[in-house]
Amino acid sequence: MSMNQHRFNRRAFLRGAGVTMALPWMESVNVWGDEPKKNKPASEAPVRLCVTFSGNGFQSKEWWAKGEGKAMELGGVLEPLKDFRERLLFVRGLYHEEARKGNIHSSQTGNMLSGAPIASGGEIRSGTSFDQMLAQTYGRSTKVPSLVLACEKSNPSVHKNYSMLYSSHISWSSPTTPTPLELYPALAFDRLFKDESSPADKSVLDAVLADAQDLRRDISASDQRKLDEYLDSVREVEKRIENAGKRGELQGWRPTLDKPNMQRPADGIPQDIAEHMRLMCDILVLGFQTDTTRITTLKLNNDHSALRFPNLPSVQQPGHGIDYMIHHLLSHSDGEDYLKVNQLFMEQLAYLARKLDSIREGERTLLDNTMLMHCSSMMVGAKHNNDELPIIVLGGAGGRLKSGRVLDYKDKPERQLCRLFMSMMDKMDVRPKTFGDAKLMLEEV
Repeated sequence: MSMNQHRFNRRAFLRGAGVTMALPWMESVNVWGDEPKKNKPASEAPVRLCVTFSGNGFQSKEWWAKGEGKAMELGGVLEPLKDFRERLLFVRGLYHEEARKGNIHSSQTGNMLSGAPIASGGEIRSGTSFDQMLAQTYGRSTKVPSLVLACEKSNPSVHKNYSMLYSSHISWSSPTTPTPLELYPALAFDRLFKDESSPADKSVLDAVLADAQDLRRDISASDQRKLDEYLDSVREVEKRIENAGKRGELQGWRPTLDKPNMQRPADGIPQDIAEHMRLMCDILVLGFQTDTTRITTLKLNNDHSALRFPNLPSVQQPGHGIDYMIHHLLSHSDGEDYLKVNQLFMEQLAYLARKLDSIREGERTLLDNTMLMHCSSMMVGAKHNNDELPIIVLGGAGGRLKSGRVLDYKDKPERQLCRLFMSMMDKMDVRPKTFGDAKLMLEEV
């Protein structure tokens, strides 16, 4: 399938006042820009890419996998993904040589998706990340070339001669431009579906209902059910965004006041970190489901993260949440509480995979048509070791990716992580001659 099969300017949309909402894949409508063909269904859905990231590595003894398919065994960190073992590619032994030069969080993270050299001395220079290379080519076919989401704000300070912006951004639009992060679920939602964002805007769904009813009369019974399910999911996300900031838990640093001394801002960042992550996952899925975007990154937290997790009961301090130290320091403890936080991140990945897998796109599911990669910029937070990086990929890339396997490159030459990125770009019909420090794709992928 060529990326030029699905052109944005010929896409089908639901429209309303100030709102444009792309349609999901349908068997009876050529919604994704295909030439109408008499008595033939619409073409296959495009391949999507989602990169998720969590900082500070993982618990030292519990990041592993062995075997294949249903018989694959997983370490404790990956336990939440056990239902997806046959859709999982566990990649061991790849790394970035350039990321080993600074040996500190910022210098290990700013080139996570590029493998480029990192500038020190407070200067900002890395490399265009592979998700943005795809956004600038493959992503041109959609309304939003790439959606870059985050659940922790950027840190503009300098640590050990490196800008902490490196620790805050994995997606880079150019060597000197980290791609702006969207922390606010409401604004991420608006970017996908509203032509112009305004606090006074009404519901996206309400704005397009009349157009949806017109469409409903002209599609098959199966597509009517698909349309109803899709609109229901949009309504559910709208409701959750509206209520997301009303809880009492606070993430990240602890405030100096027991109660806020100002009125709560509207449309803020959700106060529950787990709910924040789930909302971002839901918005991401909607972006894929409607083909409003095909390229996404979701940074669950920063490297050198200051998040706390009061929502998780502590094993090490019974009766308390895991909020007695920030995530960065917790990673140095390498204990059972850190394992629980690792599993929280993997639970978000499992949630995302399950939602993608529930959406049919012809003979496949949305998960089958996606590459969902999770990564971190070091293996173990207590050691800062990055001579091999933790990498997993879920999904099928539209039938182009064979999963349910463990690929071990630890004792092999040419272990550049950028070789994996080249293989993933290839599955989206983007084929640079080189990328980062890599000249060849991984043949096994």
